[in-house]
Amino acid sequence: MPRPELTPRRQQLLLAAMEVVAENGLRGLTHRAVDRKAGLPEGSCSGYLRTRSALQGALASFVAARLEDDVRRLADEIAHHGEDLAKAQAMTQSLFQQWLGAPALLVTKLELAMEGSRDQELASIFATSRRELVEVVEETMALAGREHSDERAEALVAALDGVLLGALQRPAEDQSAYLADCLTHLMGQLLADRRGAH
Repeated sequence: MPRPELTPRRQQLLLAAMEVVAENGLRGLTHRAVDRKAGLPEGSCSGYLRTRSALQGALASFVAARLEDDVRRLADEIAHHGEDLAKAQAMTQSLFQQWLGAPALLVTKLELAMEGSRDQELASIFATSRRELVEVVEETMALAGREHSDERAEALVAALDGVLLGALQRPAEDQSAYLADCLTHLMGQLLADRRGAH
């Protein structure tokens, strides 16, 4: 998916917008709130993103791209370790804990994804991003010598989304154990079969 040019100022505004949503929900996302969070003069955000719709769309694309980049890096690391399922699980848990340690990215994604049920533009952004993530996961399963298919990769992505949501709703001190337990069961079921196994 082509990405809009991300100038330093645009990135500053979108990072601030992400923090605004994480702290105040999508209802709190205004141009003025973003300017305040970014420490910029009033009118800065609207100079780049004139409407609320433009701001939401740019933020959705920004969040989706950051998540996709993280998942692609994880996929490269997993592929490098071949068929080591324990290593794949540990690296996946490490990324999830990184996201949970600074949850603005996840919270903003969830807020915007829910809004996508009422906004076709947002829905389209996340549908495209989801399709690309599923392709990355399927490629990773194939390279690791696991049984793979589009449906299997889609199921794994959906299940991992659920694990992240479940972890996000738990106290910070419980998240690590919860992730380890869920990922052991989930990745063992969906990644353990070798290609051609019956």
